[in-house]
Amino acid sequence: MSVSFFRRLGGSPSVISGNSGTGPGNTGPGKRAAGGRRDLLAAGAAVVFFAAVAAVGAAVQRADGTLHVSWPPLLATWMPHVGPGTPAALAVAALVVGYGPTVAELLSWRLLLGSAWAAAAAWTCSLALVDGWQRGIAGRLTTRHEYVPAVPRFHQLLPALHTFTQHIVGGRPGYWPAHVAGHPPGAVLTFVLLDRVGLGGGGWAGMFCVVTGSSVAAAALVCLRALGTERTARRAAPFLVLTPAAVWVGASGDGYFAGVAAWALALLALAATRRGWGPAAAAIGSGLLFGLAVHLSYGLTLIALPALAVLVCARTARPLPYVLGAAGAVTALFVACGFRWWSAYPLLVERYYQGVGGVRPYSYWLFGDPATVVAAAGLASVAGAARLVRRPCGEHRAVVLLGWAFLLAIAAADLSGMSKAETERIWLPFTLWLPATAVLLPRRDVRGWLAAQAVVALLLNHLLLTGW
Repeated sequence: MSVSFFRRLGGSPSVISGNSGTGPGNTGPGKRAAGGRRDLLAAGAAVVFFAAVAAVGAAVQRADGTLHVSWPPLLATWMPHVGPGTPAALAVAALVVGYGPTVAELLSWRLLLGSAWAAAAAWTCSLALVDGWQRGIAGRLTTRHEYVPAVPRFHQLLPALHTFTQHIVGGRPGYWPAHVAGHPPGAVLTFVLLDRVGLGGGGWAGMFCVVTGSSVAAAALVCLRALGTERTARRAAPFLVLTPAAVWVGASGDGYFAGVAAWALALLALAATRRGWGPAAAAIGSGLLFGLAVHLSYGLTLIALPALAVLVCARTARPLPYVLGAAGAVTALFVACGFRWWSAYPLLVERYYQGVGGVRPYSYWLFGDPATVVAAAGLASVAGAARLVRRPCGEHRAVVLLGWAFLLAIAAADLSGMSKAETERIWLPFTLWLPATAVLLPRRDVRGWLAAQAVVALLLNHLLLTGW
C-alpha cells in the first residue's frame, strides 16, 4: 500500500510499517516457538487453576453453603441461554478479531480513541442484552441491594449525607442496602444526581454504567501513549475492547468506578509527560477524579499503586502538588457535607462481618478471588501477564510497570480479606487494564488470543446467569 493511502486514513506510516518495533515477534524462530509454548502453558495452567478452584468451591458449597455463591468462584447460576444480544455479541467479536488489529493501526489517533470507546460499549451492551433489556441492563441496579432504590432517601441531600454513616451498620433503624452501605456516598449520589437531571430509573443508570465503564478502553490508550509509544497503545486497543470483564461492566456500578479511576490515571500520565500550562490543568483534573474515586469505593485507595507506577514511568513527581491539592479539595467537600471517609470505613468493616463476609471462608477465597480474575481478564491477559516476569521494559515500559502495579493492587485486595467473592465485579478498576499486557505476546498470535478473549466472554455470558 502507498503512503498516501495511509495518510488518507489519518494514520502514520512510521506507526504502521511492517515489522518495525521490538517485541517477541522479532526474535529468532527457536525463541519464538519456545515463547509461544510458554504462553499456551500459562493459559492452560490458568484454566486448570480455575477448574480446580471451581471444583473445590462446588464441594464446599454443597457441604456447608458457606461460600454463598451458586457457581463458585463466580456469583452466578448455571443457566445456558441465548438472548437478543447474542447476534450482536457474535458480530462484534468477529469484527474485532478479524479487523481490530489492522483498523487500530490505520485510524488516526483521535478516531481510534472514539472507535475503541464505541466498540467497547457495543461489546459490553451486546453481552448485557444476552440476558435481555430488563434482566441485563435496566433491572441490574434496581434490586434491593443496589443504589437506585435508595435514591428517594436523598430527597434532602445534606441531611442524608450528615447521617450517612449512622445507617452503615446493620440492625439499626433505616440501615442502608448492602451496596450503598458498602461504598462511600459518592456512589449513590451519582444516581441521585442522574435522577435530579431527569435520568432516573434502572435503564438510565444501567446505560450510564455501560458508557462510563467502556471508556476505560480509551483512557488506557491515552495513558499508554503518554507514557510509552503510540505503537504500543495501538497494539493494545483490540484487547482493551474485547475483554471478558465487559460481562460485569454491563451493568454494575463498579464499571462506572473503573471509568473514573481510569481517567484519573490517564490525566495523571498527561500531566507527567507534557509541558506548559496544560499539565497543571490535567493534574488538577486527575486529582479531582482521584478524590471522587476514593469516595465511590473504599477499595479504590489501591489505585495509588498504579498512580505511583505512572509517576515512576514518567520519571517525575511534578504533578503531585496539584493532584494532592485537588483530591484534598474533594475530601474537604465531603467532610463539609458531613461524611468522613476515615470514620466510615471501620463501620463498613463491622457491617461486612455482620453479613456473608463474616461467613465466607478466607482460606477458599484467597484462591477463589484470583480465579475470578482469570475469568474476567481472559486468557490473553494471563499469557501477557506471565511475560511480565521475563520481559525487559524497553518499548513496553508502561505496560510492564502498570501491569505489575495492577497485579500488586489485586494481591493487596485479596490478602485484605475485605473482598471475598464477587471480585469479578468489584475488581473491575484493576482487571480492565490487564488485557493491555497482551501487547507482550507475538504479533503473529494476536488474532488467536483475541479469539480466546471473545470465547471466554461468550461462554461465560451464555452458560451462566451472572448476578450481584
